[in-house]
Amino acid sequence: MEKKPSIGTLCVQGGWQPRSGQPRIVPIVQSTTFKYDTSEDMARLFDLETEGYFYSRLQNPTCDAVAAKIAALEGGEAAMLLSSGQAANLYAVINICEAGSHLVCSSTIYGGTFNLFGVTLRKFGVEVTFVNPDLPEEELARAFRPTTRAVFGETLSNPGMNVLDIEKFARLAHSHGVPLIIDNTFATPVNCRPIEWGADLVTHSTTKYMDGHATSLGGAIVDSGNFDWEAQADKYPGLTTPDASYHGLTYTKAFGRRAFITKATAQLMRDMGACQSPMNAFLLNLGLETLHLRMPRHCSNALRVASWLRDNESVAWVDYPGLEGDKYHDLAMKYMPGGTCGVVAFGLKGSREDAIAFMDRLKFISIVTHVADARTCVLHPASHTHRQLSDEQLREAGVAPDLIRLSVGIEDVRDIIDDLDQALRG
Repeated sequence: MEKKPSIGTLCVQGGWQPRSGQPRIVPIVQSTTFKYDTSEDMARLFDLETEGYFYSRLQNPTCDAVAAKIAALEGGEAAMLLSSGQAANLYAVINICEAGSHLVCSSTIYGGTFNLFGVTLRKFGVEVTFVNPDLPEEELARAFRPTTRAVFGETLSNPGMNVLDIEKFARLAHSHGVPLIIDNTFATPVNCRPIEWGADLVTHSTTKYMDGHATSLGGAIVDSGNFDWEAQADKYPGLTTPDASYHGLTYTKAFGRRAFITKATAQLMRDMGACQSPMNAFLLNLGLETLHLRMPRHCSNALRVASWLRDNESVAWVDYPGLEGDKYHDLAMKYMPGGTCGVVAFGLKGSREDAIAFMDRLKFISIVTHVADARTCVLHPASHTHRQLSDEQLREAGVAPDLIRLSVGIEDVRDIIDDLDQALRG
């Protein structure tokens, strides 16, 4: 059996294997459209009878090469790029859910995704039940309905740093005949590959660690190819019955293990258009080439910072799964033995105003909306990213009013700690 390349090699060389005389680096195909010699050539593309390119909203060679790299990194069958992580999560769900469908979702997910599922999707007739992911399986099973079509969670929750028990959720999903969707943005495939633990679909905000430099918005969906849609044909008619918009083509019969991604591209991207630009895909690929080098530095820096914060008398609490004694440490060691990510959640002794004053005193650590890039940055979710949530919803999502999200970068960790120290001392 041929040995598969390691993660580091895939980061650098996956997705693009140039032939003789082709560019060594993934080229930027900055074209909206593509020429064909005959009308029949174009017609076969529109009927999904042959592979190729005709309009960059649906597919583009640069985007496809980078998507192939991400699929290889996650150990999936196929992948697609999108304009943002939010678009990736939306497409992953609505590709198999419609009005009347039901979604079971971890309550500790990122606030923007919580709002997307809990507010926006409900307006379109998709019901969502948010569950405490730490509950026993028998209690979680009560959330399922005959109309449930998927289960959703995050490997590492943003910003609470909860670790999802992926195997538990995979068992639950599969016992009810539905797929498990995992947002793996924070861990990245360098630290965790959810498909190996039973996940069927993996999403990413590639804007974060994958890009790593805060230059390019983007998202990705990876399909494992493992879920048997035909075995649950009555639940997923969009995949298993003829699509009138493509002359009666049935995705599972025509595309097999690539049915999910093909439908999401040919149908949802065609109609909704949340595509990633070739330039952003090119920049994303540059980030991916160093992902395996950056993630260990993020993790080692974050562990040092978390340990320092835990010992600081001004700090009330610290949540970081890499710390021994953290409530998720054992799960982190199971799923991410090489490290979790660079994000640390903590709270200060004192009021919300004290937390805000601390952040305002920071010098080179920036207050930004972003997270998970090369530069250390900080945010107060209750005041910023999660401010649309009520106090009850904040608690349900695992976000305390005093929670500070610190995204530890790849700078010298001594400088990071020095800046935190002077800000805490006031």
